[in-house]
Amino acid sequence: MGFYSLVAFFQKGGLFMYPILLVFAVGIAITVERWIELKRTDYSNSRMWDALQPVLAKGDFDKAREMVNKDKSNMSKMLEMGLVRQGAVRRRDDIEIAMEESLMEIIPQLEKRTPYVALLANIATLLGLLGTIMGLIEAFTAVANANPAEKADLLSASISVAMNTTAFGLMSAIPLLLFHSMLTSTTGHIVDNLEMASVKVLNNISNFAIRQFDGS
Repeated sequence: MGFYSLVAFFQKGGLFMYPILLVFAVGIAITVERWIELKRTDYSNSRMWDALQPVLAKGDFDKAREMVNKDKSNMSKMLEMGLVRQGAVRRRDDIEIAMEESLMEIIPQLEKRTPYVALLANIATLLGLLGTIMGLIEAFTAVANANPAEKADLLSASISVAMNTTAFGLMSAIPLLLFHSMLTSTTGHIVDNLEMASVKVLNNISNFAIRQFDGS
């Protein structure tokens, strides 16, 4: 479909094409903003974890605490809640609960605005169907007063134009649903990495405590 064909397709669809286009534009804007934010978060978390992991393996928790205090990534915020309790509490559960509490604050920030992409996809589909129904109502009203010899041609042409809004609604909804799935998958990947890091930190703290107990 060429540019002029696309413009003609859009113009023939009527007024409902404009709200569908607006919904699609808002969905794309949210997708781009969320994608940039999630990729930035994933990069900063990975960079911090790569730097922190060797320090934790050595059992140098003072340096690890210093590193997470200076960093602003979600990874550092979560691990800081556990590392500040290292040595101060005896139970592993206390450290685990502290990091889980921090993770529960981080997850809503990661998922922020992502559900709106799926909602906008549904709205685009419904607007397309509504536009088609309104177009069909207008078409049948016009055909009722037309010359009997022209009714068939007029009706088929009107139905074809009315279907444009459904087609445009689906053309907008399908990419938005794919983008929503992509954002959800990326968010899940980040949360999985945070959970993996919290378990590894817990194991490092527990192993360090066991080594200290065996050496005493």
